[in-house]
Amino acid sequence: MSGVKVFVPRDAVALALGAERVAQAIVETARLRGIDIELVRNGSRGLFWLEPLIEVATAAGRIAYGPVAAADVPGLFAAGFPDGDAHALRLGAVEAMDWFAHQQRLCFARVGITDPLSVADYVAHGGYRGLQNALAMGAGDIVAAVTDSGLRGRGGAAFPTGIKWRTVLDAPGGASAVPAAPKYIVCNADEGDSGTFSDRMLMEGDPLCLIEGMTIAGVAVGATQGYIYLRCEYPHARRALDAAIANAYAAGWLGADIGGSGKRFDLELRLGAGAYICGEETSLLDSIEGRRGQVRFKPPLPAIKGLFGKPTVINNVISFASVPVILDQGAQFYRDFGVGRSRGTLPIQLGGNLKRTGLIEMAFGVTLRELLYDYGGGSHSGRPIRAVQVGGPLGAYLPERLFDTVVDYEAFAAIGAMLGHGGIVAFDDTVDMLEQARYALEFCAVESCGKCTPCRIGSTRGVEVVDRIRADVDREKNLALLDDLCNTLRHGSLCALGGLTPDPVISAIKHFPEDFARSAPSHRLD
Repeated sequence: MSGVKVFVPRDAVALALGAERVAQAIVETARLRGIDIELVRNGSRGLFWLEPLIEVATAAGRIAYGPVAAADVPGLFAAGFPDGDAHALRLGAVEAMDWFAHQQRLCFARVGITDPLSVADYVAHGGYRGLQNALAMGAGDIVAAVTDSGLRGRGGAAFPTGIKWRTVLDAPGGASAVPAAPKYIVCNADEGDSGTFSDRMLMEGDPLCLIEGMTIAGVAVGATQGYIYLRCEYPHARRALDAAIANAYAAGWLGADIGGSGKRFDLELRLGAGAYICGEETSLLDSIEGRRGQVRFKPPLPAIKGLFGKPTVINNVISFASVPVILDQGAQFYRDFGVGRSRGTLPIQLGGNLKRTGLIEMAFGVTLRELLYDYGGGSHSGRPIRAVQVGGPLGAYLPERLFDTVVDYEAFAAIGAMLGHGGIVAFDDTVDMLEQARYALEFCAVESCGKCTPCRIGSTRGVEVVDRIRADVDREKNLALLDDLCNTLRHGSLCALGGLTPDPVISAIKHFPEDFARSAPSHRLD
C-alpha cells in the first residue's frame, strides 16, 4: 500500500490533547509497517470532545477516528486503519454525523478539509473565486454586494458591513478616484472574550480565507495596505498566518499584482501584548501605531479618521471570512440564510459545562435550547443547566426559561442580551450567580485602560459593593447602590468595556435574585 493520505489536526485544541504525539506515532508506525503515507496537518472539524480526531482518505471517502491517543495508533493500523476498517474508535464519515450534518458551513467550509497553508489546496476547494470576481467588478458593485447580502459585523456590535465599507470608499482617495491619501484595512483578531475561539480556529484552519476577504475589502475601498492585529496568546495562529501570508505572496495573491490584475494589496501581521482593551477598535489602532492601547473619543469614526489618521475599514476575522463566499456565490445566496435582519451564518462556540463542546456554524434562527441539548448534549456534569452566558464575559446571563430564544441579533436585544462573538458558556445548577457578578466587575477593573472614570473607578467600587453583599452587610442598600453604579457604568463609560459590564451583573440580579438574597460562610469579609 502506498500514498495513504492521513489527516491530523494542527488546531491548538487538538495539539493540547496530544495531536502532535499522535502524528509522530502514525509516521513511525507506518514506517515500521512499510506503508507510505502522506500526512496532512489540517484544521479542526470542531468536535472538541473527539479530539484528536484523525481521518484517513479511502476509496469510500474520508473516515474519521477519535479521540485517538498515541498509544492507540499501533492498534489502529493492526485493525486496518489505512483502509478505513472497523475499530472501537471508528466514527465513519464526519459529514454523516448528526452533529455535523445539519450545519450550514460557509466560513468554515474548508476548515478541517484542506491543508491550511497550501494555496493550491485552497484554490482547489473554491478559494480565490470571490476575489477573482471582485477584480472584475467596480468598487461600488463590490460594496453593493456586501451591503445587499445583509452581512453585519460578527464582533459584537453587529454594524452593517456594507455601510462601513461605503463610508471608507466615499472618503477622499476612494477606489473610483485618484488616491489623495492612503486607506487601510485592519482585521481585529484580538479575540479575548472567554468562551470564544472561532477566530483562532479560522486563522489556524483556513488563514487564506481571511487573507482573501481582506484583499477583497482593499480592492473595494481603494486600500493597498492591510494589517492583521493578532493577540499574542495565539502562537499557533501566528505561525499559520505568517506562513499563509508568505505563500500568498509567492503565489501572486498578495503584492503588486494580485491575481494578475495590476492592483496592489500588501498585508502585515501585528501582535498585541495581552491587553483585552485592544479588542476595542480605536485602542487597537493606537497599539498598531506603537502607543499604549487606549480608547479614542468618537467622532471621528475610524472609517473617517482611523489608522494613522486615514480612512480605515476595521472588521473582525469572521466578518472578513464571510466576504469571499458572498463575492463567489452572490449576495442573495448568502442572504437566503438567516432570519429577519440577521442574515447569513454564525460560527457558534459551545463551551463550559457541556458534554459536547466545540464549534458549529449555523444560520441565524436556531434556538439556544437546540444548541445546548441537540448539539451540546446537555451538561457534562449531568445536572440541569441553570444559566448560559452568551457573548463573552460582558454578555448577559440567561435562565432556562429563555432558552427558546432564537439566535438573532434583535431577539437577543429584546431580552437584554447580545450575541457578541457567538460564544456560549453553560453553567449547571451549582453555579453561584453572585460570584459570577463579582467576576464581571473584577474583570472590568483588571482590564480597564483607565481613560474614563466610570470604568476605571466604578468597576473597582463595584467589586467592593458585591463583597459587602456577599458578607450580608446592608444587603438592600448595597443592592440599590450596585444598581446605581451599573447605571453610571452603562451611560458614562467611553467604550463598551465599561458600558457592557453591567449586563452580566444586572441580568444575574434580575434572573437569579435568590443568589443575592442569601449568605454563605465563604461570603464573609476577612
